[in-house]
Amino acid sequence: MDRSKLYRRFRTLLIANRGEIACRVIRSARAMGLRTVAVYSEADRDAMHVAMADEAVLLGPARARDSYLNIERVIEAARQTGAEAVHPGYGFLSENAEFAQACLNAGLVFVGPTAEMMTAMGSKSGSKALMEKAGVPLVPGYHGEAQDEATLTQAANKIGFPVLVKASAGGGGRGMRVVNSAGELAAAIVSAKREAKAAFGDDRMLIEKFVQNPRHIEVQIIGDSHGNLLSLWERECTLQRRHQKVIEEAPSPTLDTKQREAVCAAARKAAAAVNYVGAGTIEFVSDGKEVFFIEMNTRLQVEHPVTELITGVDLVEWQLRVAFGEKLPLAQDEIKLNGHAIEARVYAENPQKNFMPSVGRIRTWRTPEAIDGLRIDAGYRSGDAVSPYYDAMLAKVIAWAPTRQAAIERLHRGLEETDVRGIVTNIPFLSALVTHPQVRANTIDTGFIERELKKLTESSGTAGDLELCAAVAAIIVDEQKAAKETHSPWQTFGWMPVGQRRRVFSFRQGQGAEHKATLHYGNSPSKLTIGKHEFVFATSPAEEGSFDLTIEGMKSRVTAVIEGHELYLRTRNGRFDLHWVDPFGGETEELVGEDKIVAPLPGTVVALLAEEGATLEKGAAILTLEVMKMEQTLRAPFAGVLKKIRCKVGDIVGEGVELAELEPAVAS
Repeated sequence: MDRSKLYRRFRTLLIANRGEIACRVIRSARAMGLRTVAVYSEADRDAMHVAMADEAVLLGPARARDSYLNIERVIEAARQTGAEAVHPGYGFLSENAEFAQACLNAGLVFVGPTAEMMTAMGSKSGSKALMEKAGVPLVPGYHGEAQDEATLTQAANKIGFPVLVKASAGGGGRGMRVVNSAGELAAAIVSAKREAKAAFGDDRMLIEKFVQNPRHIEVQIIGDSHGNLLSLWERECTLQRRHQKVIEEAPSPTLDTKQREAVCAAARKAAAAVNYVGAGTIEFVSDGKEVFFIEMNTRLQVEHPVTELITGVDLVEWQLRVAFGEKLPLAQDEIKLNGHAIEARVYAENPQKNFMPSVGRIRTWRTPEAIDGLRIDAGYRSGDAVSPYYDAMLAKVIAWAPTRQAAIERLHRGLEETDVRGIVTNIPFLSALVTHPQVRANTIDTGFIERELKKLTESSGTAGDLELCAAVAAIIVDEQKAAKETHSPWQTFGWMPVGQRRRVFSFRQGQGAEHKATLHYGNSPSKLTIGKHEFVFATSPAEEGSFDLTIEGMKSRVTAVIEGHELYLRTRNGRFDLHWVDPFGGETEELVGEDKIVAPLPGTVVALLAEEGATLEKGAAILTLEVMKMEQTLRAPFAGVLKKIRCKVGDIVGEGVELAELEPAVAS
């Protein structure tokens, strides 16, 4: 084929994606002088990537299959805007060979490998057959075309349990299940197939031996159309939850120099088997002794920034230059490894509620300044809506330092200085994870998070005197700001020429008891009484959303967000959510009866797992919802009889909608 049709210089680039990666590609493309075109769904009309691009085209309704996965509509958007090339980002159509071919047929440059390369390496089963022929070590498993239950069951029994059932297409933990016994296999296959079909449009499965206590090692590679193929060192992505990466770092703290060279050489060998062009990642699993090939991702990875920080290479720029038909700028021996980088993925999810996705509007978005080795790759801003239709990742916080320990400290500080309100995020969980002694010591495996989950998801401690002082100060500062008294010549609250006044504040943390604080103010320094203790304190302005609180001569920086009677505080002791009890009373809280099974978030009913009239044990599965491309199974909160099912498979339901009714079992 004439390579000029595949790789040529272009001026206008369409980014066939959304969120953080769309914003990331736009930044590099614009720095190279390219005109950028965004695409969006009806749910993303006001999204950050739409605002950043030079032009934007509406693809269709919110659901991905009607918008971001609609190949014809994406191609038409390119035609409408005069785009000459398409960057697929990651996820959605990024590893879809049909899309890559459609771009070529439409005369568009696809910023990535050819459809043939994608087919050869993008299929987990196909790539394993290719790697086996090339002599790359593989995990024992079944990678065949036959997909009937009998064949898959026979393969699993031959391999021996535990096994890993996973989708041949796609990644990110979707369509993947660990099966510990033969009795669990059939249900796991059905569920994995359904999830894979919804996420990737392909429900083919493969089965592998589940490696015990594994580590996840991957190598970044990139090739050009002139036959040059480079590896840019390796990353370690061992910290995972449900096969979804949480923390990534480069280089791997597990490998020594000899092992590093060996795994990078194996990665180049794997990519060379298909004469690979573009950016990609060769993924390996290690049992501590051997390293096995597991798959290749024929696209840019979420975690590519850590590689960029240790090499000084802009991978998106290199992708675009390869698509121009240029040679790679450096040779293999010119790719230097400098320092250590580590990344944390910030998600809209609630770790204390089994990582249930969180949707809503972001009311507060504050991140630290990207200096001193800290980088923030975000796809959201204050005011943006987080919908239930797409992946829940909001941003990535990435840190670089000369050493791993220094990089961890810098990442921790970056997380601690990131405040997102209006939705629930996993930031406290990430902070607890990166500071865990075993993570610092690198004594981990891919099951580490699940084993330590209880400790990692513990709620913040009880608010102490500092937090109660901060809560009172935040309210007063907010009231002064509202009353336009911020230019007052005094630094105490409610200053009066003579006399003293008092004001009582009550706060509640969670479902705990109320905490009272009494403010005394007037013609002398303000004092706050909490229990038997009395504190003299004052405030002074700081950066937006923060103030300095001085108590008994000791100054502390406090970050505060007030939303009605809800207070969010960040002090040196951590993050705290307090409720300011209405001093006039009358507060009520609507409770949903325990016999009602309701949708925790908007989603689609994908399976009914129990029948009306069935007697259920506590914890029995009732139905499955698909929320943000992941399945959530709703279970019986107590033993009883399933009185009524109020939904059917395929229903799109809103948050709080009653789905089923459970009648408590009658005690005998």
